Formats: sequence, structure tokens, C-alpha cells
Amino acid sequence: MAKTRRKKKVRARFFLLGLTSMFIIVAVTFTIGKYWIEIIDKYKEKKVLEKELTSLKEKEEELKVDADKLQNPEYIARYAREKYLYSKEGEYVLQIPEE
Repeated sequence: MAKTRRKKKVRARFFLLGLTSMFIIVAVTFTIGKYWIEIIDKYKEKKVLEKELTSLKEKEEELKVDADKLQNPEYIARYAREKYLYSKEGEYVLQIPEE
């Protein structure tokens, strides 16, 4: 009788140990999976932001070129005549419709 009680206690301990081990394994696996998903999402976000950074740098370069051009008074005069239909003294502005 003492042996059967002892065997039951040992079995109960092993069952508890197995159950606890399974719980720990599941929790660790779930946590690792969650972090992997976050890492993948951050990697995708990084790629999108790198593309955006590249386009913004290109736009910055274009704006720098435009700013340099706007320092030239001849360019400003030509731009005003073309864009806003200003004319020099004695000139006539004719607007041709675009097709």
C-alpha cells in the first residue's frame, strides 16, 4: 500500500512537472513568435521609410537647384514672363492655348 501511494505521488509530480514544462514551452514559443512578427513588421516599415527618405532627398536636391536659380535676376525675370505673363516695356504677350 505504501508503494502504491508513493507511485501515485511520483506520478502526480511527474504529471505536474510535465504540465508546467508544457506551459513554459507554449509561453516561450508564443513570445518568440510575437517578437518575430514585430521584427518582420519593423523590417517592412524600414523599407518603406527608406524609399520615402530617398524620394525626399531627391526633392531636396531639386529644391536646392530651384533656390540657386532664384538667386539669378535674369532667371526670375524670364520665369515671371513665362509663368505670370509679365512683359517687358514694348512687348506684347500672346497666349497660345495648349492642346
